[in-house]
Amino acid sequence: MCIVVLMTAKDAGEAEKIVTQLVEAKLIACANIIRGVQSIFWWEGKMDKADEVLVVLKTRKTLFKKVEKMIKSLHSYTVPEIIALPVIEGSKDYLNWIKNSTVKVKPG
Repeated sequence: MCIVVLMTAKDAGEAEKIVTQLVEAKLIACANIIRGVQSIFWWEGKMDKADEVLVVLKTRKTLFKKVEKMIKSLHSYTVPEIIALPVIEGSKDYLNWIKNSTVKVKPG
């Protein structure tokens, strides 16, 4: 099953650094870096806000834990956003490309 993973980063440089390593490791097929995102959130007991970038990563569900681990090891945030969403439908060709562009790992 293919998934989309959402991640925010403090800026495009940090996002590109993380994405490049994920692609090189074949843990994701690709990612989109979307600039100009403003986030409003609770942090350490108070409301806060930040200008960030949103990253949309495409991969397989079996790779999620490895993706999460690499993001956490490279990210500057204490608690980075790492949220996976199932792909319930998609172009068969595109979904096959995601599967063929990522490493084959058994679940577990």
